[in-house]
Amino acid sequence: MNQLVEALHWVLSAEAWTGPGGLGARTAEHLWYTLIAVGLSVLVALPAGLIIGHTGRGRAVAVLSTGAARALPTLGLITLAALAVGIGLTAPMIAFVVLAVPSIIAGAYSGVEAVDRRVVDAARAQGLSPWQVLTTVEVPLGLRMILGGIRLATLQVIATATLAAYVGAGGLGRPLFLGLRNHDYAMMLGASLMVIAVAVLVDAMFVIAQRTLRRIPGIV
Repeated sequence: MNQLVEALHWVLSAEAWTGPGGLGARTAEHLWYTLIAVGLSVLVALPAGLIIGHTGRGRAVAVLSTGAARALPTLGLITLAALAVGIGLTAPMIAFVVLAVPSIIAGAYSGVEAVDRRVVDAARAQGLSPWQVLTTVEVPLGLRMILGGIRLATLQVIATATLAAYVGAGGLGRPLFLGLRNHDYAMMLGASLMVIAVAVLVDAMFVIAQRTLRRIPGIV
C-alpha cells in the first residue's frame, strides 16, 4: 500500500511532468507510437480481412496465421527486429504491427461474415456489384465488430508499447525501465499506472464510439 501511495505521489508531482523526459512528453510519445502502429496495421490488415470475409477465401489460412502471430513473444520479436534494423523506433514498430494485425483481420472478416446472408443476397438480387455489396451493405452492418477488432489491437499496442524503451525508443517504458534500473519502485509503479490510465481512457473512447454507432440506422 505504501508503494502505491508513493507511486501516486510521484505521478501527481510537478517534477514528474516537467522537461522532455516528463510524463506529459512520454505519454504523447506512447500515444504517437500506438497511432503509427495501429494506423499501419489497419492499412495492411483491414483490406485483407474485408476481402476474406466477403469472398470466404483464405479464411483457414488467416485463422492459422493470425493465431501463430498472436503466439509470438513481443520482446523476442523486438530483439530480433533490433538485430536486423538496429536500435531505435523501427524495431518496436515492426513488432507492434505484427501484434496488431491479427486482431484487425479477425474483426474485419468476422464483422463481414456476421452480416445476415439474406440481406446480402437481396442486395445482389438488386444488381449491386460485389464491391457495392461490400461497401454499402457488409461494411456498414459489420462496422461495430470491425471497430471492435481495431479496439483490441489498439489496447494490445498500448500495453506493449512500453517495450519500445528496451531498444532505445521513448514512451512510458522509459520511466518504467529507469525506475527498475535504479530500484525506484515509485517511478516504476507510477509509469505502470500511467499505461493503465491511458489504456482505460482510450478504451472508453472506443466504447463511446461503438455505442454511438448503435444509434445510426443501418449499422448493427
